[in-house]
Amino acid sequence: MTALRNGSLMRFSFLIAPALVCAFSLTGFTATNGIDAVLARMDQSAAKFNALSANLRRVSFTAVLNETTSESGTILIRRPKPRDVQMLVEIREPDQKSVSYMNRKWQIFYPKINTVQEYDLGKQGALIDQALLLGFGTSTPELLRHYDVKYVGEDVVEGTPASRLELVPKSKEALRHIARVELWISEQGHPVQQKIYQPSKDYYLITYSDIKLNPNVTADSVKLKLPKNVKKEYPQR
Repeated sequence: MTALRNGSLMRFSFLIAPALVCAFSLTGFTATNGIDAVLARMDQSAAKFNALSANLRRVSFTAVLNETTSESGTILIRRPKPRDVQMLVEIREPDQKSVSYMNRKWQIFYPKINTVQEYDLGKQGALIDQALLLGFGTSTPELLRHYDVKYVGEDVVEGTPASRLELVPKSKEALRHIARVELWISEQGHPVQQKIYQPSKDYYLITYSDIKLNPNVTADSVKLKLPKNVKKEYPQR
């Protein structure tokens, strides 16, 4: 079961939206000024964050196959209270599927075969909660406990100016799943793109567009809409 849970975490690590911390080794006024400015923007955004809606595009690279694939859809994130994260991802292309995260459980619905799979992440749910809100609603002091970060520089993501950061998890448990993260923070203080590197040298590049902060996302909005005759599977059992 532990292996299955680890696999579940790896499988959904593309959902991770990383933020920033200010433990970095760069020297010089420009780098310090850059990271301080990004931290300030992030903290201002985090103080008001309770929900998100956006379009997303994910590019996945599998090192052992030297293969790249992509998919696109929408994402909703809801944070009704500080340590409660709820999420719904609707993948539209190339193959439809819906992924829901609530109460530290993943549900994946495949409409073509009318099947929903459920994964209970147990103790790993805390790591998932942390990962999902990195960059969206997590304060700098909290992030400092989990990541080292350095300021890479300024960049542009599909026409949007963004500050680029590199994060490395501090804990051995997190490093089993994430080797490092590159994060692009907009002038409004939220991520517009992230690149998640796994120890296997696989990576995910996720780009957000049409981002709306704090829309009216209800609990019902992030639940899967399942047919009455849906087939249920529990791969961990």
